[in-house]
Amino acid sequence: MARRKRHEEHENHERWLVSYADFITLLFAFFVVMYALSSVNEGKYRVLSESLVAAFREPARSLQPIQVGSQAHSNSSENLVVKSPVPLLESPTQPTEEMARLAAAMRKALAPLIKEGKVTVHSNARGVVVDINASILFPSGQASINPEALPLLERIASVLVPLQYAIQVEGFTDDQPIHNALYPSNWELSGARAGSVVRLLATRGIAPQRMVAAGYGEFRPVAPNDTEANRARNRRVSIAVLAPGRHRTIGQTPIMEVPEPGEAHHSK
Repeated sequence: MARRKRHEEHENHERWLVSYADFITLLFAFFVVMYALSSVNEGKYRVLSESLVAAFREPARSLQPIQVGSQAHSNSSENLVVKSPVPLLESPTQPTEEMARLAAAMRKALAPLIKEGKVTVHSNARGVVVDINASILFPSGQASINPEALPLLERIASVLVPLQYAIQVEGFTDDQPIHNALYPSNWELSGARAGSVVRLLATRGIAPQRMVAAGYGEFRPVAPNDTEANRARNRRVSIAVLAPGRHRTIGQTPIMEVPEPGEAHHSK
């Protein structure tokens, strides 16, 4: 019996066409996507272009947190006009008469506490600062004002209400760390204390637009934190009244710590 010849399977030499077809399809899709992305919406492009041109043509704006007075529209970047009850002196290195009167009024109103060493009043060409020991204003580690401190702050407010100068309230702490749910660090505590004083002064008639709160934590000490007495000095709140023309420095630094050359410094 003759053997049947086994038919050899036909070998497909064109299987590469499947991969090639897939590659061509993906390449076509890629070019379609690239073409779609290259098509610019002329309307949206025009709106974007006009917005950028308008933004760059606007006059420069002040970045200070408080603007005292009104702005004069001009091409100059120094377009902030200050309305002050006292004109600026010819020499900016000398305190104005109004600042001197303000310092004297503060010392008179706070005389008992000044004698006890719990309050100090400083003045120089930048303005007048009332430094208050934090132990008078707040319980330890808290930012809620003691009821006993209300008469003190009300006396300060009564002197400041008639004036129109910018006021910066500054909070300071010692270097002892604090960490709780309310205040993770001394930054938060000092800022919260300054904010509490600002809020109270606003309720006593001082325009909120005149005030700003700043917290410096433990990083602006007035004495080394090596004794309890010195740490108590560093725990303080300063109410700084900025002299005419000094409002642009608000929020930058405690105004009594870096005196300018030739400035007089008075404290009592």
